[in-house]
Amino acid sequence: MKTIACILASAALAALYVRGGAGWLLGFVFLVPWLLALDALAQRRSLVGTLLCAWGMQVAFTGAAFAWFGGAFGRYIQIGEAGGVALLLLGAPLFQPQFLACALVRYAVVQWGAAWRALAAAAAWLAAEWLLPRLLGDTLGYGLYPSRLMRQAADLGGSAGLTLLLLLANEGVAAALARRALGWRAMARPLALAAAIPLALAGYGTLALSGAPAPSGKPLRMGLIQANITDYEAQRREKGAYAFVREVLDRHFAMSHDAVVRQRAEALLWSETAYPTTFGAPKSEAGAEFDREIVAFVNAAAVPLVFGTYERDGVGEYNAAAFLQPGTGLTGFYRKTRLFPFTEYLPAWIDGAPARRLLPWAGNWTAGNGARVLPLRLADGREVPVLPLICRDDVDPALAIAGARLGAQAILTMSNDSWFSADGAGAALHQAAAAFRSIETRLPQFRVTSNGHSAAFDAHGDILAGTGVGEPALVVADLPVRRPAPTLMVLWGDWVGPAAAAFLLALALRALLRAWRARSEAAPQAAPAAPAWPMRAFVLPPAARIAAGAARSIARAGLLAMCLALLLNEPLRSNTLGQIRLFATVFLLPEAIACCILLAFAAQASVENGRLVLARGAQRLELPLADIGAVQAWRLPLPGAGVNLLLVSGQPWRYGLAVADPMRFARALALPGGPVMADAYTQARLALGRWRLDHPLVKFLLLPLALAVPAFMLHQRIAYGSALGEFYSFGLAAYLSAFALWWAAWTIGVVLGASLLRAAIEGATLLAAALRPGQASRIRGGLEGAGHIALYLGLPAWLLLRMLA
Repeated sequence: MKTIACILASAALAALYVRGGAGWLLGFVFLVPWLLALDALAQRRSLVGTLLCAWGMQVAFTGAAFAWFGGAFGRYIQIGEAGGVALLLLGAPLFQPQFLACALVRYAVVQWGAAWRALAAAAAWLAAEWLLPRLLGDTLGYGLYPSRLMRQAADLGGSAGLTLLLLLANEGVAAALARRALGWRAMARPLALAAAIPLALAGYGTLALSGAPAPSGKPLRMGLIQANITDYEAQRREKGAYAFVREVLDRHFAMSHDAVVRQRAEALLWSETAYPTTFGAPKSEAGAEFDREIVAFVNAAAVPLVFGTYERDGVGEYNAAAFLQPGTGLTGFYRKTRLFPFTEYLPAWIDGAPARRLLPWAGNWTAGNGARVLPLRLADGREVPVLPLICRDDVDPALAIAGARLGAQAILTMSNDSWFSADGAGAALHQAAAAFRSIETRLPQFRVTSNGHSAAFDAHGDILAGTGVGEPALVVADLPVRRPAPTLMVLWGDWVGPAAAAFLLALALRALLRAWRARSEAAPQAAPAAPAWPMRAFVLPPAARIAAGAARSIARAGLLAMCLALLLNEPLRSNTLGQIRLFATVFLLPEAIACCILLAFAAQASVENGRLVLARGAQRLELPLADIGAVQAWRLPLPGAGVNLLLVSGQPWRYGLAVADPMRFARALALPGGPVMADAYTQARLALGRWRLDHPLVKFLLLPLALAVPAFMLHQRIAYGSALGEFYSFGLAAYLSAFALWWAAWTIGVVLGASLLRAAIEGATLLAAALRPGQASRIRGGLEGAGHIALYLGLPAWLLLRMLA
C-alpha cells in the first residue's frame, strides 16, 4: 500500500505540474515519492516489485498528464472518450517507456553511492526517450515553459537538458529524505545540490535575457489567419466538397484582406491543410478554379502567402506547405516530415484492405524528407529565409536545428490542433513544445493553427501576440529577423540523449571492468593448490601445427590487409556488402580452416596414476610424468597459445599441445623443475592471463551490437523520420535485414580495430622484452588496459562524436 500511495502522490503532483502556471515549481519534486518507493524495493532486492512500481507509475503518469489525449483519440476514432482513455492507459508502457528504464537501472545500481545512482538513472531515462520513439515527443522539460528564466537553458541542451536537471533535482530531494533519520547535516548536501539546479537555471536565464542583442533592422510583420473551421470531413459530407472549400477560402480571403489592408501585414500564414485539396495539381476543374483564385488573391494583395495544402507527385500525396509570391506564383513546397502514425498514414507492414476497414480514418499521406528553408520575398525588396514546420514537425528539435543550420531567420509553424484542443491542455502542450524550438535555435516563430492556440514567439519563447482556443482570430505581429549566433544546440545538435546513452554505456563497462578485475585479482588467492582436471587441449603433430598456424597467420594478415584496403579505397568504405564479402574471404575462410584443423586434433588432458593422459573418445595417448623434464611455452603463439613438453632425455615430445592457459597447464603437472620455461616476451604474454572482456562473445558480438543499435536508430531517424521508420514503410523483414547489415558492418569494424590494437600491443611487448625484459610484464599490462579503453570506450566516444557532428 505504501508503494501505491507513493505512485499516486507523484501522479497527483505531476497533474498539477503539467497544468502550467506556478505548477512548474513542482517539476523539481514531483517524482520524489516514486523514487523513494523504488529505493525501498531495490533495497529489498524485489525485482518484481520494481517492475510493478515502474508499470504503476507509467499508468498513473499517463492518466494524470495525458488523459486529454486519450479522450481526443477516442473521439477521433469514434470509440468514445472513456474508450480512448482506457486504450491509452493500456498502452502506457509503450507511451512512457522511460519510467521502466529508470527503475531498472536504479535497481541494478542500488549498491552504488547516491550520486552515481542518480546519474545512472537520469541517463537511462534520457537514453530511453532518445532511443525509443514517443508519439508526442513529450519530455519533462516542457513543463518549465511557464517560467521565463528556467526555460532559457534550452539553448544549451534543449528540452532534454532541462529534463536532466529536473531529474537530478528530484534525486537530490529524494536522497535528502532518505537520510532524514541521520539528521539535518546528512540531509544538507543533497538538498543543497537540488536547490542549486533551479538557482543555476535562474542565473543562466537572467544572463541570457540581459545579454540578448537589441533588435536591429526592420522586423517582419506577418498576419496569422486562425479561421476556426474544424472537423473538415463532417462539414465536407454535410455541405458538399465544393461548397465547403468555397466557405474555407472565402473566410481566409476575408481575414487575410483585413490583415493586409487594415493592419499592413507584409506576409500571410494560413494553418495546416487550410486549403483541403491538392494545390498545383488539381483533381477537378473546380479545383483548378480554386487554385487560380488563390494565385489571383496573392497578386492583388501583393504579399507572399504560405498556406497548408496537399501536394501530389508520382510517389504519393503529401501534407504540405505551399509558398506563393505575388507576380511569380508557386515558388516551392515543404512536405511534412513527422506524420502521425495510424491517422495520417498506416505503416506498410499493416497497410491493406483489412486494416483500412478496421481503421477507416487512416490517411494515405507520404512523409517528406526533412527540413527545407524557403525565401519570403517582401514588397520592399527584402528576402527572409524561413523554415516551415507542420504540426508534429515542431516536436522534433532536429528539424528546427537543421533549418537553423541552413540559414533560416524565422520559423513558420502550421498546425491543425482541433481534434485534441477541446479541453485546452493538448493545445497548450503543443504550443509550449513549439516555443522550445525557438529557444533552442534563438529563431523567432510565427505559429498558426486552425482554431488555437496561434501565436508569435520571440527568440526567448515569449508570446508577443496570441489567441485563445475555439474562436476565429487574426494575429498580426512584428518579429525581428536576423541570423542569430549559433547556440550550443545548433552547433552540437540534440546532444543530450546520445550523451546520456554513451554515459550509461560507459558506466556499464566501468562496472564490468571493476567486477572482473576484482574477480581476477581474488582468483589466485582462492585457487586450489592443484588445478582441476580435465582441461581441453589440441594434440598437434608438427604438420598440423604448421597448417593451422599458416591458416591463422593468413587470417590475421588478411585483417591488416583489409584495414589498408579500407584506408585506400573510399568506395569500399561505403559498400557494406563488399566489406562482408572481403571479410569472409580474407579472414573467415582461413580462420575456419584453422579451427577445423584444431578440432580434428582436440582432446581432453588429465593426469591419472602418474601419467599425462590425452583422450579423444576411445583414443588415448599416455606419457609418464617422470619422463617429462620441463614445459616450454611456444614463443610464437600459432595457431594459439601452447606448450612443448621437453623429455628428461632432452628431446621434445613429438606432439605440441595447444592449450588456452599454458601457465595453468604447467602448474597442474606440478613438475619439479618449475611451471614453465619461457623467454621475457612469452612470460609477459602469459603472466597477465585473459580478461573477461576479451571473450569473443563480449568483444565481437555484444560490443558491435551496442554500437550498431544507436547508429542504426540515428540512420532510421534521418532516412525515414523515426526509429521504426523503415519498419513502418517496408515491413519487419526489411527492417531486420537493414539492422543485420549495420550489425555486420560494426562487427567487421570492431574486429579490424581489435586486430590493429593487437598488432600494436604485441609489437610494443616485443620491443619491451628486448630493451627492458624485467619490466616487460608491467608494460604489457598497461598496454592491455589501454587497448581495452580504446576499444570499449574509444569506439563509443567516436560514435557519439559522429552522431553529434
